[in-house]
Amino acid sequence: MATVLQAQERKEFRHSFLTQIRQEGNVPAVVYGTKMESKPIFFNEADLIKTIKEVGRNGVFSLDLDGKKVDVVLTDYQADPLKNYMIHADFLSVDKTTELTADVRVNLVGVSPGVKDGGVMQQILHEVSVTGTPDNIPQSIDVDISNLQVNENLTIADLTNIVSIKINHDEEEVLVSILPPKVEEEINSGEEQEAGTPDQEEGRETKAE
Repeated sequence: MATVLQAQERKEFRHSFLTQIRQEGNVPAVVYGTKMESKPIFFNEADLIKTIKEVGRNGVFSLDLDGKKVDVVLTDYQADPLKNYMIHADFLSVDKTTELTADVRVNLVGVSPGVKDGGVMQQILHEVSVTGTPDNIPQSIDVDISNLQVNENLTIADLTNIVSIKINHDEEEVLVSILPPKVEEEINSGEEQEAGTPDQEEGRETKAE
C-alpha cells in the first residue's frame, strides 16, 4: 500500500492566513509537474515527517489533494533554523518511469587506518547529484573508507562500484581524502647566541669571600 500524505488546496494567500496555518502545525507548499499546473497547497508538518521516515528523503509517495491522488517527491523545503519548523515545501509530480535529478547524502563507513596513523580526514562532498527513475534513487550512499591511507583519496569514479545510477559529477572529483598529519616546525635561526652580560655589571656589589 502506497504511503499517502493528506493535503488541501490553498486558496487564501494573505499573510495572516499563512501565519494561522503555521500556528496550527501546517505548512504552505506548492505541487507542480509537467502534466499539471502549479497548485498552492498546505499539509500537516508532522504527517510529512512521518511520511519521509517511511519512504526516505527522495522517496515517492502519494499526495491526496482533496480526494485526488498524485505521485510526488519532496524536491525542496525551507526551515526556520531557530524555531525548528518548516516554512515552505515544494512537491514535484512524477511518473515512476520518468527520470529525475536529486541530491543524495554520502555516508562514510568504517575507520580509516590513515586517520589512526594521525592523518586528517577531509570530506569534500557530503551530497552527490544523481539522475534516475524515482524508485532507483537511493536514500543515501555508503562509502567504505576502512582501507584509506594517508595521502589517499576516493573519487566519484569509486562510486561506480557502489551504485549503478547515473552520477552527475566528473569522475575525478574527490569525495574524501586523508591529509598527512600536521607537524609543528621548530623555529631555529641557525645562529649561535653569545652569552649576555648585564649592562651595568661594573657597579654591582659582590659578596666578599
